Amino acid sequence: MLPYRPRTELDAGTPLPGAGMPQERLAQIAARLTFVDLKHRYAAAVAGVPGSRGEWLRLQVRQTAGLSDLWMLRGAVFSALRELDSDRASLARLDLYSALASVFPDDDALMPVPS
Repeated sequence: MLPYRPRTELDAGTPLPGAGMPQERLAQIAARLTFVDLKHRYAAAVAGVPGSRGEWLRLQVRQTAGLSDLWMLRGAVFSALRELDSDRASLARLDLYSALASVFPDDDALMPVPS
């Protein structure tokens, strides 16, 4: 909690505590929207993974709190989708590759591994 300071102690040049610049707030909103979109794509991709592995993946996706958490799950998700060998799984993999490439554009680790 911020300490209380009477209005007389604040002059026109003092920024309000915790107010932030509008650009910072817009950047935070954009980052959050990107995370939520990617999390939805992960959830849709792992929805068709059967068994305990699928349950574990769905739980891990639900518990993610940031882009880095989703990034760390990518190997397990892609591995599970590769093993399904269905058209739906292939489309989900391509969708995730595309989404990750738009969020992390300079990362060579996203190149699909031929199956």
